[in-house]
Amino acid sequence: MIKQPFDMVPLAEGRSTEKPRKTGLTMVVDFGEPVEQVGALLGLAGPYIDLWKIAVGSSRLYPEDYFLRKLDLLDKHRARSFIGGQFLEYVFATQGWQGVTPFLAEAKRLGISAIEVSDNCVPLSDNERARLIKMVADSGIEVHGEVGSKDAKQAVSELINQANICIDAGCEIVLVEAAELVIDGEVQADLVQAVRGGIDPEHLLVELTGFWIKGTTKNDVFEMMKFLVSTFGPDANIANVPSDMVMVLEGLRNGLGVVGPSERVEPGV
Repeated sequence: MIKQPFDMVPLAEGRSTEKPRKTGLTMVVDFGEPVEQVGALLGLAGPYIDLWKIAVGSSRLYPEDYFLRKLDLLDKHRARSFIGGQFLEYVFATQGWQGVTPFLAEAKRLGISAIEVSDNCVPLSDNERARLIKMVADSGIEVHGEVGSKDAKQAVSELINQANICIDAGCEIVLVEAAELVIDGEVQADLVQAVRGGIDPEHLLVELTGFWIKGTTKNDVFEMMKFLVSTFGPDANIANVPSDMVMVLEGLRNGLGVVGPSERVEPGV
């Protein structure tokens, strides 16, 4: 156990501290973070980071040796790397089924831990979703599912149905697209509660809103983190955390952030 300062101050009850965690997962979203920056972050916040999404098709733009350095660095800190679903969406939309197998073979060669199957921008039928998930799983790569669209709202029942299709097809993790849960920067608490009520919480990660959603501010991201922690507790599973807000989130989980404690004890003598 690493010694920490002020260890006379207890951390939040119910916060899982040992990796690999089953709950209380923090997933960072990476649109092209330099290796040096990733290394510096992991040196401080590595114990709090469980998953690391290399977003959209950004992995196609790396020099291979640089990309492998990043994967190796993440592996050393036990932060599981995975490829965001929009890359596979792009391959499927532009090359069809015949493009999926070589894509998975390349991911396997590079040592990718997991691949996300989503339909943010390219709609999938239930059968296509289940087939893609099975193809990823059969290739020996862990598969994550994502449900929801970035540019259209779906009924909660449809999101839940899609999520359960993902789980039944072999996904250990299902992420819910933030754009489905936020309107004009405001978290729709009833939608979040309904989604969480219909999906096994141990499989579910709720994504934070991000810059790709029109009008989103950094405060919107913070407010959604605060809502998820205050509603579901310190072990809420939270995805798409910006790298510069990992410590902010961990502070919120433990009552050590700007929100502060929910109760005050009698000060005594």
